[in-house]
Amino acid sequence: MVDATLHKLFGLEGKRALVTGASSGLGLHCARILALAGAEVVLASRRIDRLRDLAAGMPGKVSAVAMEVSDQQSVRRAFDEVCACIGMPDIILNNAGVTITKPALEQTEADFDAVLDTNLKGGWLVATEGARRLVAAGKTGVIINTASILGERVAGAVAPYAISKAGAVQATKALALELARYGIRVNALLPGYVVTDLNQDFLNSEAGERLRQRIPSRRFGELTDLDAPLLLLVGDGGRHITGATLAVDGGHLVSGL
Repeated sequence: MVDATLHKLFGLEGKRALVTGASSGLGLHCARILALAGAEVVLASRRIDRLRDLAAGMPGKVSAVAMEVSDQQSVRRAFDEVCACIGMPDIILNNAGVTITKPALEQTEADFDAVLDTNLKGGWLVATEGARRLVAAGKTGVIINTASILGERVAGAVAPYAISKAGAVQATKALALELARYGIRVNALLPGYVVTDLNQDFLNSEAGERLRQRIPSRRFGELTDLDAPLLLLVGDGGRHITGATLAVDGGHLVSGL
């Protein structure tokens, strides 16, 4: 039997969570973990039909809402719909993200805008819209931004992505400072290289093997490696943590130069 104190620290019964970028990968996995921990979860993405199918197959109370994170009106409409259906979310997980892989000098203005609009502007719009509504309702809450170790280090051919994630790290700290007085905590997860359906072919290639050898733990992350860090940051166990950036990377950030 799980100790009652531990259950209180990490259980999410009675909580409501909104997860953006929830149609695949990290977002979908994290949404499932929040649901398993007891939260009522809303999946948000542009692909509403896919979200509805995913929601139907998940444990607990899970629903879906259409949201384009880079469009303020779309963000507001989605929050209106969520609040009308289940009430204001206590937990907001900003996970929507894209990347375009090519050398910096080949990245176009449109490439830069596409990445920054989703990863940085989109995260900002969702976080601030959610925070305004929490403050107006007199509610406390938690905002988690999924950043990346590339917010603190760099890699070739993904300059706009790294720039966007560095911005997400600083946005996390800036919002944590201003929202603490309202009882709203803001933190960031910084995953390293995590195996997903989208990147497993590369990570299993010769180039991926060379990358793995540069990680101190000598392994890539798995989606389940994010479970405990996520539950720490969103649950009562992390009630005194705000403005933090938690790397889940097998020591990649501290690897020698």
